[in-house]
Amino acid sequence: MTVDHQTLSLLLFSAFVAITLGITTWVSRNRRGSAEEFYAGGRLFTPEENGFAIAGDYMSAASFLGISGLIALFGYDGLLYSVGFLVAWLVVLFLVAELVRNCGRFTLADVVASRMSERPVRIAAGTSSVTVSVLYLVAQMVGAGTLVALLLGGKGEAAQSWTVIGVGALMVIYVSLGGMRATTWIQIVKSVLLLGGTVALTVLVLLRFHGDFDQLLLTAAERSGHGDAFLAPGLKYGGDWTARFDFISLGLALVLGTAGLPHILSRFYTVPTARAARRSVVWAIGLIGGFYLMTIVLGFGAAAIVGPEAVRGSNAAGNTAVPLLALDLGGGADSTGGTVLFAVVAAIAFATILAVVAGITLSSSASVAHDLYASLRRRNSKPRSEVAVARVAAVGIGVVAIGLGLLARDMNVAFLVGLAFAVAASANLPVLLYSLFWRGFTTRGAVWSVYGGLIPAVVLVVLSPVVSGSPESLFPAVDFQYFPLQNPGLVSIPLGFVAGWLGTVTSAEVPDEAKHAETEVRALTGAGAV
Repeated sequence: MTVDHQTLSLLLFSAFVAITLGITTWVSRNRRGSAEEFYAGGRLFTPEENGFAIAGDYMSAASFLGISGLIALFGYDGLLYSVGFLVAWLVVLFLVAELVRNCGRFTLADVVASRMSERPVRIAAGTSSVTVSVLYLVAQMVGAGTLVALLLGGKGEAAQSWTVIGVGALMVIYVSLGGMRATTWIQIVKSVLLLGGTVALTVLVLLRFHGDFDQLLLTAAERSGHGDAFLAPGLKYGGDWTARFDFISLGLALVLGTAGLPHILSRFYTVPTARAARRSVVWAIGLIGGFYLMTIVLGFGAAAIVGPEAVRGSNAAGNTAVPLLALDLGGGADSTGGTVLFAVVAAIAFATILAVVAGITLSSSASVAHDLYASLRRRNSKPRSEVAVARVAAVGIGVVAIGLGLLARDMNVAFLVGLAFAVAASANLPVLLYSLFWRGFTTRGAVWSVYGGLIPAVVLVVLSPVVSGSPESLFPAVDFQYFPLQNPGLVSIPLGFVAGWLGTVTSAEVPDEAKHAETEVRALTGAGAV
């Protein structure tokens, strides 16, 4: 990239960081310091505001950078991510949003522990939530490193490494100082920027082809080198039965995983009522649906205008397809329009990453403080403020995410998020659905359900081609690949449900009918909800 690209992009980066730090500082001076303020922003947000914030939380680097890159490289098969991410919200709307808002206070564990023995359930759910959050954070770190490496004109590991460290430091500052209120406003600002930038790029792509979407697809297929196969299923997931099972596994993870993501569930507690939570999701579906439809245009636009080879040459995983597309649409590398458009898109992508990592870090630090710390501390020890523990936890989670982000910097961010979705669908969704809908569910069933999904999912990822045994692996020089699928969802999601059922039917505990009745009434009517 030219010096102009670098200077303008860095100025826009700096402006967004300054604005968000200003929001954080302002909020930190106007908060009460209570747990409700820190975790849920005082439950003062409107459905519209929360809908934009949910969209901001969900439309991550995986969406903006990763999906478009996968479509540019693999055509039709890359669409699975767009479809899966969007369809997942129907599960959230009809099964989860309103019930979770009525039954909990701050975290997933609040919902599950309301009718169980709290300590083991909170430890299990808290452990699972932190694991999912860290996996999701890694994808954002990788996106940030890739973006800044492209901006600085090279693939130098030093640039990527320092970017990952810088993003980690910023996310700790946002969460520690501002809590949920600052994080929410950062996400709202980011949603508006991202949607505005995506609309502008989509219009420019369609104008390039005079509004003829068929011509866009045909040009993309021609430039891909695969011809009509680029527009048909099977380019990435149709080679053999292993690839087809991987396709099914990924689809299951994407559709079922959203309802188990801790940072999405925590957003339902920032509004005053369950009705507001439901309306928030309706707003979010509209915003997210429009965005994912536009990523399809951007992905095929990158294939048609930039070309898969150029995309792959810049970043093997395809994470730089949208910035390169913006550069071309603006007039090319040496043009003022190209410089400005590239810088704006790069800054929006960076804003996307910062907003999402703030939301994820907040939810995971809440799980550490509200669930793990409260359950594990000794009874006779002097209790510390939950908020203080959450701030310390944010630092620790940031350090772990930075380390893993440095390891995974060459992987596609949408693919990495797919792994987080698989773990969420395997460990969090079964215990959530059983707790809400199964009268006979017990403490053992809850604990077994979480660990029965979490442990297989993590172990299968470790033993998969993602970690070792291939040139694209985290550790390409070694081979302990024993599980053939890249996404574990096809195996680990059913195991989570089976483990919960098995733990319940083998338990000697008598289910508390009164507590279940109370939970059911609260879930369906909101009576007694916090």
